[in-house]
Amino acid sequence: MNRSEKALHFYSEGFNCAQSVIVSFADIMNIDEETALRLASGFGGGMGRMQGTCGSVTGAYMVIGYLRGKYKQGDDEAKEITNQLIQDFSREFAKLNGTINCKALISFDLNTPEGREEANRADVFNRKCSLFVKSAVELLEKIIFKEVKLS
Repeated sequence: MNRSEKALHFYSEGFNCAQSVIVSFADIMNIDEETALRLASGFGGGMGRMQGTCGSVTGAYMVIGYLRGKYKQGDDEAKEITNQLIQDFSREFAKLNGTINCKALISFDLNTPEGREEANRADVFNRKCSLFVKSAVELLEKIIFKEVKLS
């Protein structure tokens, strides 16, 4: 099973978009799947269902940060590289999907029971969100294996 398939499997099992992205990279992050799933549990629906930045995008940000982020005082190069990778990812995701904003991506208000019901009736989570999960994983793979040079 490749990373996209793994992410889509977790998404189809009821995990949120951020969880589905991060868990598909747990192996190269050297963390177990449970840890990955717990870390991203509040990031779905655009951060706690507030419909800000798409959870697929924030899941990718966490992977980039873990693999390339600053963890030592004074490591400003890591900070700059991380910021650049996140900006690159965001730009490419928006090119593919139109935006990185959850509410704009799905066109439903998840903050009301009626909005969630409408989104479910429209099957938006399967029809749209699964595509965002897949594109985030595929884009993240390109960035990681090209820029971060992991294998």
